[in-house]
Amino acid sequence: MATNESISKPKSDSYNADQIKVLEGLDAVRKRPAMYIGSTGVDGLHHLVYEVVDNSVDEHMAGFGETIEVTIHIDGSVTVVDNGRGIPTGMHSTQKKSAAEVALTVLHAGGKFEQGAYTVSGGLHGVGISVVNALSEWLELEIWQDGQVYVQRYQRGKPDAPLQMTGKTKRRGTQVTFKPDSQIFETLEFSFDILAQRLRELAFLNKGLEIALKDERKEKEQIFKYKGGIVSFVEHLNEAKTPIHKPIYVQVEKPDMILELALQYNDSYAENLFSFANNINTKEGGTHLVGFKAALTRTINSYANANDLLKKETESLSGDDVREGLTAVVSVKVRNPQFEGQTKAKLGNSEVKGIVEAAVNEALGTYFEENPTVAKKIIGKAIDAARAREAARKAKELIRRKSALDGGSLPGKLADCAEKDPALSELYIVEGDSAGGSAKQGRDRKYQAILPLKGKILNVEKARFDKMLSSDEIRTLIMALGTGIGRRREEGDKPEKDSFDIAKARYHKIILMTDADVDGSHIRTLLLTFFFRQMPELLERGYIYIAQPPLFKVKKGKSEKYLKDEGLLNEHLADLAVEEVEVYVENTQGYITGRRLLPVLKKLVAFETFLSRLNKKHHEANILRAFVDEPGLDREMLKDQAALRTVVANAKRVLEAIYPKATAELTIVEDEEHQSNKVICRITSNGIVLSMNLTHEVVGSADFRELQKLAPSSIGLGRAPYKLKAKGQEQQFSGTADLVKTIIEIGKQGLGIQRYKGLGEMNPSQLWETTMNPETRTLLKVKLEDVPGVDEIFTILMGDEVEPRRNFIQAHALEVRNLDV
Repeated sequence: MATNESISKPKSDSYNADQIKVLEGLDAVRKRPAMYIGSTGVDGLHHLVYEVVDNSVDEHMAGFGETIEVTIHIDGSVTVVDNGRGIPTGMHSTQKKSAAEVALTVLHAGGKFEQGAYTVSGGLHGVGISVVNALSEWLELEIWQDGQVYVQRYQRGKPDAPLQMTGKTKRRGTQVTFKPDSQIFETLEFSFDILAQRLRELAFLNKGLEIALKDERKEKEQIFKYKGGIVSFVEHLNEAKTPIHKPIYVQVEKPDMILELALQYNDSYAENLFSFANNINTKEGGTHLVGFKAALTRTINSYANANDLLKKETESLSGDDVREGLTAVVSVKVRNPQFEGQTKAKLGNSEVKGIVEAAVNEALGTYFEENPTVAKKIIGKAIDAARAREAARKAKELIRRKSALDGGSLPGKLADCAEKDPALSELYIVEGDSAGGSAKQGRDRKYQAILPLKGKILNVEKARFDKMLSSDEIRTLIMALGTGIGRRREEGDKPEKDSFDIAKARYHKIILMTDADVDGSHIRTLLLTFFFRQMPELLERGYIYIAQPPLFKVKKGKSEKYLKDEGLLNEHLADLAVEEVEVYVENTQGYITGRRLLPVLKKLVAFETFLSRLNKKHHEANILRAFVDEPGLDREMLKDQAALRTVVANAKRVLEAIYPKATAELTIVEDEEHQSNKVICRITSNGIVLSMNLTHEVVGSADFRELQKLAPSSIGLGRAPYKLKAKGQEQQFSGTADLVKTIIEIGKQGLGIQRYKGLGEMNPSQLWETTMNPETRTLLKVKLEDVPGVDEIFTILMGDEVEPRRNFIQAHALEVRNLDV
């Protein structure tokens, strides 16, 4: 409890003009970032990328630019490149600096306020790129325009120098590279899946636009390009399902608005609705989505009544009934949209609802009249949904009555915890009675509840709602969670008794604890399918976790150690090996071992791992190896011919040592674009040519800089040959790869390494210490990021269609790790 002294403040009657603070330039953004990007968490971080990409998309919508490339670099920076017109580079008439600098440093400066440059755009307030600049540790801008290259660098929103013309080019467009500021953001880790969802949507919404997403951290790349626009979007979403008709497409153009709608029903029981306004995903819907839903329900009911298609027991079909199995995309482009906040999650234009409703009523009514067979299929599916809804209502009523008769709402299998606050309570869903017994004995009863499930639960992807509720394991799970079941109620819906209510969740940590084998993975996937299809808000709120039991037990003599994955196993082997070996370090003119050697070894492992990754990306690892060990090699050195010749000569000697029977050709040529030089590298061995160009982009990349930090010379080892002493014998190595491999093998000597498959192999105390103790356990939080991607994966892996599943397995077979055979 605070004392009066701790909260009292000196009083002052003065409140004058001096106390009115004016935030100059971009200071306002750094002071209150959430006002501009929504939050300083994960959403705000990714919003930075969207702001830059949206500018490139606006160029495409204006008729300029067909490609956008987004790259996540190893250091957490992001590059966005387009081939549009390029940000204007001329001097601004009133600001007395380049138009590009004005766009990046002045709030509410942009080309979207007047009708000349852009007719429709996502950016409206002129704060996008300047906000990105303000919230970045650094930002580099490169513009290719009228045959010239323009470059400018910023530090936390402030330019290092005016926009400079640095060279000549045949390219056209803009490149923005920025690194989010750690002083602003809670996390700096970009998610490939979150970005992929947004970029995929943009490609669907803009016919013919190609967007590439590359992740240098994980060697992932995806290219999005769709000729059919939102019709392709709907077909993509239904790719692994069985559609019951061809997509229905509606397009209406009004003076200040364009509406596009594509919809298609499939034989599943889930609805997939996506709404967009000016290419922006309005996750919270808005007037365009309300108009669509109202029109759909009214049109289907009108047609059904007019053609006597409704059964006697069904007076009318509800919105839920007509949307079962529906996949739809609603996209509007409005000249003056009204979004709720800078993050634009909900469209507020009142006139849009009426326009969308009228257009959908007319277009769908006409379509049903012209295609009565399709109309009857859709209405038949909705009637089946209404019957199932009634059956589900009765099943839920049965659950309620059964719970009352049992004398409580909790299932007997549940070993509940004493804690009553859901925020402090954990529920472990455990595979099998054996592991459940160990978990019950090993848990902390105060806040950890255990629910053992017998065998594999029902696959809800293939089951209708009423059938799902007839499953004992599913009912047990629903009763334990306490949230109820059924669709979340939306604005305007009548409240339904026992519908899903997140506020009633009895645990805010729901932990799936299954074996590390095929059956365990299957059970975990069945549970995740259930949560995604029936209780997605648990995933959205971050309530679902996956326990990480140890994968290995390492035994040496009487000591035992549990390790959760192969990476930690290698680290442990390195810890053991450094006590058995000595490595010669050039900068100390002597051998080191033990604790002094460990950080050097870890950096060498990272260096070799990094090089092998770059080699997979078609960089030649050994060519990079020859250059990254040169101190001071950067973009400035590329401009210095004399210094560069010395670097090339050293690199040539290294390459000739690596390839003694090959020919290494390294040629310095002019780089006109950057008024610099580049090195053309070719190694010919037995008729095979390995080649790579050392360019301005390569030397300035995050990958190259990271490699330089880990290079042997940088960590004190010097140049080859590298010397190792083990058991009194000295060995020499021409490269660090063989040196690292030898050290790790020495670490394995005398060890017993056991790989765990089941939780039942551990007694209660071991299970507590390795998997359930908050001080020592590792939990994976399940995040819902790329919703269409997740929907597609669940449909492929858990749905009825065999062909998509076979294709998926064939495409990803080589990526399998830890195969259980």
